[in-house]
Amino acid sequence: MTEGQVFFVDDEEPLRHAVKQGLELCGHPVTCFAAARQAEAQLNRNLYGVLVTDITMPDMDGLALLRRALEIDPALPVVLVTGHGDVPLAVEAMRAGAYDFIEKPFDTSHLASVVARALDKRRLVLENRALREELETGGGLDARLVGRTPAMEHLRVQLQALAETDADVLVTGETGSGKEVVARALHDFGPRAKGPFVAINCGALPAEMIESELFGHEAGAFTSAQKQRIGKLEFANGGTVLLDEIESMPLDLQVKLLRAIEQRSIERLGSNKSVALDLRFVAASKEDLLTACREGRFREDLYYRLNVVTLQVPPLRERREDIPLLFHHLAREARARYRREIPDPDDRHLSDLLSYDWPGNVRELRNAADRFVLGLGAVVPGAVVTGDAVSPAAEGSTGEGPLAGRLEAVEKAILEAELRRQGGSLKATYEALGLSRKTLYDKLQRHGLKREDFVPG
Repeated sequence: MTEGQVFFVDDEEPLRHAVKQGLELCGHPVTCFAAARQAEAQLNRNLYGVLVTDITMPDMDGLALLRRALEIDPALPVVLVTGHGDVPLAVEAMRAGAYDFIEKPFDTSHLASVVARALDKRRLVLENRALREELETGGGLDARLVGRTPAMEHLRVQLQALAETDADVLVTGETGSGKEVVARALHDFGPRAKGPFVAINCGALPAEMIESELFGHEAGAFTSAQKQRIGKLEFANGGTVLLDEIESMPLDLQVKLLRAIEQRSIERLGSNKSVALDLRFVAASKEDLLTACREGRFREDLYYRLNVVTLQVPPLRERREDIPLLFHHLAREARARYRREIPDPDDRHLSDLLSYDWPGNVRELRNAADRFVLGLGAVVPGAVVTGDAVSPAAEGSTGEGPLAGRLEAVEKAILEAELRRQGGSLKATYEALGLSRKTLYDKLQRHGLKREDFVPG
């Protein structure tokens, strides 16, 4: 986001000159206007700035400009400059939506402080608005797999290419990272979208029933089989089957599953008739299946049959820059479920979100978004609720100062922790954080960090 602007409106040239000089010395770019209508012409909904205007002016006064500014954008911060006799008017204007008022004569440093707070608020409004608009207008995979980090961009490119094919896919990732979302996207964005999508949790099916659940059975196939049953694989004909937690499937059943995948046919229990399958298989695992093979817990032939293509879903801690966008997405879903308005997360909420490691990944973040929309307190475990806000509990975060400074402090702490964990390896660090090499170098330079300071010894 570009640097925040200050629009200062006053019909007295000496005051305009003094304010411009004083605010620019404090680091705020200033554009001055001698008349309200000149400033009005420059206002827009996307302005990253604050409007500071005198009340008493010829032609169009500051109160009329305030009303016009809030018609353009109700969230635009407007600071009124008042003479002594205008104070009652300024108080009334505050009730109508003005951000603040300053009584003449005023100290420029005080105005600079008010402007800084207003710009912080404006930055947050625009960032939240941009995130919401991106979620509302984003179509296709961008809306399904939310994120702008290189890792998520790469995942979407891979998925888009695979969706049009019938290739079997192995999806790996930690618990709660979104493996089923990836599997559903493979189905929904491909030619099988009109067919059934059947998700089978291999770890939740009772061992004595799993074969019947998958392949079906004929009446009389076993004692309790009173009528024919169509299995889940046959039911999914023409569509996609997700074998979730495939690592939990018993070894003896893995042999039969391998046969079904290779031959694209099954036999119901108690039948000698082969049923052809028109299916795409997607398997999901939170474990390293090759390690499970070496330990004798998973068949190598089934692993290599499933592993035509592997999609790796990154954990949240490796794509922290996606967390605010994803949080907004999940909060919007929670709003629809609970019929609640979404409050704007303040800087302390964002600091907590960015500094937490999210071991439960997207599933845990969804719970946090639900709590936030319901107004139930801390968005992350361990945060301390203080009034209506949340104070960061994570080491390295801060609860004081402007928003930009606080988020910078959180980002620096995250970089330091990851550099330390990777022993100063820049490649391992930017890969772990889901950054490009150039982005990491730029961030290190901005924060004054050197890789050699994190090399052991």
